[in-house]
Amino acid sequence: MEEVAEKLRRMLNVEILKIEEDGNRLVVYVPEDQIRIAVGRGGAAVKAAELVLGRRIEVKSK
Repeated sequence: MEEVAEKLRRMLNVEILKIEEDGNRLVVYVPEDQIRIAVGRGGAAVKAAELVLGRRIEVKSK
């Protein structure tokens, strides 16, 4: 899981507070002021990370 967290930190370019696995989906918690950065324009950053990791990603604030 640590390897996945590091990849997400680099791809989404935000601080990762917590990652939860929910089946084939990852729930990624980031600081509230960084959600926009993590999602990217039109969801591009999340979509790219999903393609690389092969899993659905949901971004939430904590």
